[in-house]
Amino acid sequence: MNLHRLVVALERAWDGARLLNLHRLVVALERAWDGVRLRRRGAGTPEHFRIEPYVGHGGPAGVVVRGRVLDNPMATEAVDGEGIRAAVRRTVRHFLTDELPGVPLRITVGGASVDTATDGDGYFLVRIAPTDALESPWTPGTVELRGDYRGVRGERAAAVDVRVPSADARFGIVSDVDDTILQTGVQRVVRMIVQTFTGSSLTRTAFPGAVELYRDLAADVNPVFYVSSSPWNLHSFLIGFLRHRGFPLGPVLLRDLLGTWRGREQKHDRIREVLDIHPDLSFVLLGDSGEHDPEIYADIVREHPGRILAVYIREVRLDPGDGRVEKVSDVWGPDVPFVLAADTEAVRRHAQGLGLL
Repeated sequence: MNLHRLVVALERAWDGARLLNLHRLVVALERAWDGVRLRRRGAGTPEHFRIEPYVGHGGPAGVVVRGRVLDNPMATEAVDGEGIRAAVRRTVRHFLTDELPGVPLRITVGGASVDTATDGDGYFLVRIAPTDALESPWTPGTVELRGDYRGVRGERAAAVDVRVPSADARFGIVSDVDDTILQTGVQRVVRMIVQTFTGSSLTRTAFPGAVELYRDLAADVNPVFYVSSSPWNLHSFLIGFLRHRGFPLGPVLLRDLLGTWRGREQKHDRIREVLDIHPDLSFVLLGDSGEHDPEIYADIVREHPGRILAVYIREVRLDPGDGRVEKVSDVWGPDVPFVLAADTEAVRRHAQGLGLL
């Protein structure tokens, strides 16, 4: 390693340490704020107790159900012709949440039940043992309050939908969201923030041809899993976007906005979860070049030999010559196609040549 590369490596290491310290500071501030808020609220009865399950998924290795319990009223639905003010107000409400920790819950899917409780941020995550009662393509379930919680009593439950691939599925699809199907501009931070807060599920735009490509890949039987680095606060927005634009509906696996002291949940882990729960499926991976999808997908291909049919990366870099994707593609093996695509049509042509469509 020459002197210049050594200096660059040291600078990056320093930047990484600085960002980690900043992240820990932000997490500490959030925890302190939550503590103050909980003390001020005391042990009073939540006014808007609400269980918010996220779309789950299940297969031969079991069922995974996630969600959150909040003391917030439901956000309003987006409507045609609404102004920017209404959109901003709705998005802000997604982020200004009153989480309810320690809520006792019972999750039931396919006749099997698991008891759990929410964590300090109001989240819950359970893995239910495999059951023969799962129905394809969707198995309904319930998340219900188990006992008394600070004066909240009686029947408090919410329905959860669990995606279950059928025996006819040829493969599964794992797809990123931002700058893969949803035009976001992650590398233009200010623009991304403005779009996030001023847009809605009705106004945000999909890439040309993406809906048709995903419908053809899914073919009414192949499951689609959307794995994104966006926060769980945007789950309902993304589900609304998928429904409105006509994408195949599937689990939307996100992550906590801030995470813990160790950092935020890694995208690798959510993709590994999908492959673990559905061991009988091979997968097609779709992402973009804007952040770390090429590196993440390369790790997944190495960890799961024979499970990945193809990797498609949409080119969205502001500087296509930065060399990040090439570091991956230059050492890519011949067994799994790696396609850096300028547009959706390039993905379609290659996928058709492989017989995926």
